[in-house]
Amino acid sequence: MPLAPSEPLTAATVKQWLRQPVVDQAIRATAAATIAYIVAVHLSSQRAPLTAPLTALLVVQVTVYSTLTTSIRRIASVVVGVLIAVLFSAVVGLSWWSLALIIVASLMIGHLVRVDEFVSEVAISAMLILGVTQVGTQAWDRVLETLIGAVVGLLFNLVLAPPVWVDTAGESIEDLARRARHLLLEIAEELGRPTPVARAAARLHEARELDQAIADVDAALRQAEDSLRFNPRIREGLLSRLVLRTGLDTLEICVVVIRVLARSLTDLAKRRGEDEQLLAPELALGMEELLAHLGGALVSFAVMVTDQVGRSAQEAEDRLTSDLAAAWTIRDHLAQQMLRRIQEHPLAWQLHGALLAEADRILDELDLEHRSRRLMEELDRAAVANGTRLERLGFAGRLAERAARAVRGRE
Repeated sequence: MPLAPSEPLTAATVKQWLRQPVVDQAIRATAAATIAYIVAVHLSSQRAPLTAPLTALLVVQVTVYSTLTTSIRRIASVVVGVLIAVLFSAVVGLSWWSLALIIVASLMIGHLVRVDEFVSEVAISAMLILGVTQVGTQAWDRVLETLIGAVVGLLFNLVLAPPVWVDTAGESIEDLARRARHLLLEIAEELGRPTPVARAAARLHEARELDQAIADVDAALRQAEDSLRFNPRIREGLLSRLVLRTGLDTLEICVVVIRVLARSLTDLAKRRGEDEQLLAPELALGMEELLAHLGGALVSFAVMVTDQVGRSAQEAEDRLTSDLAAAWTIRDHLAQQMLRRIQEHPLAWQLHGALLAEADRILDELDLEHRSRRLMEELDRAAVANGTRLERLGFAGRLAERAARAVRGRE
């Protein structure tokens, strides 16, 4: 969050600015790269062991999980590249055709060993080693510097664990819910007055933008999920990840339903004249109250999901229960009014029914029993997945033990 030119520089502002992911990563990467260089100067025979700080700079991420996975891929890419160069140097020297051959081989092998974004690093390491005269010494120094940088970067994030980005993801989820509520209130205002097709289409466009904003929230949530993995500060990381993920899934479904609702009202506006209301006065009033309660329920649901155990979570759950109960009451009364209205004017009965069906979908998704059931299903699925991994590890361990006994038996 950059500071505005007119914003005063206070301690709270600086603290908030330092907690931004980009700033946090910049500080951590700089410190880790400096430490890696100092260590490499004492352990490597190179005069300027820049591979170590470069590796630390690349592997230090904003979460422990991403740092660990990046370190493994980085080390693997360098080691594979060095091995390829050593094998080539034993057969051919450096020429244009051997350089082309080693690049092709390195890129292909890099994809096979799945080093992802470090595929090019395999070819770079192989070219650098192939171009020196003392291949063995240069190869060892490059591997050593890479290991130093990766280990320093990993230890740096393990000892000084990076922040948990759950709050950032929670703010994104709550912001999404508030935007959805604001859109519902804007739609409700259009129901009781003449609404041109262009204005109804503008609401539909806003709903589509809201639908696209889910990708940004999903990215923030993925970062929060990574920050919970392997983080020594967190004990119940799995539960926190599932609570946030299932909460976002529910909001995503509700946002899609809101987009469909906006489309239904746009179609209804096309059937009406420029000077004609979308709904009859009594229906418009009931629908406006229903959408207001749905919007409040969305915000309460988001606060309940992101806070999880705090006092505000209990208050949000109470508000959610109240909004849902009021919404169901209004919905049932509105259904009776629509039924009578449709019998008098049957031409738009599909669209009137669609409005109720879309409200029902949101109410069902926000229902607390549905929420608890969905969360339990995800917990059971995660437990089964973890159990499968443990079974595989146990099977591998038993195979290793049998092999060891067989070797001892031969001896």
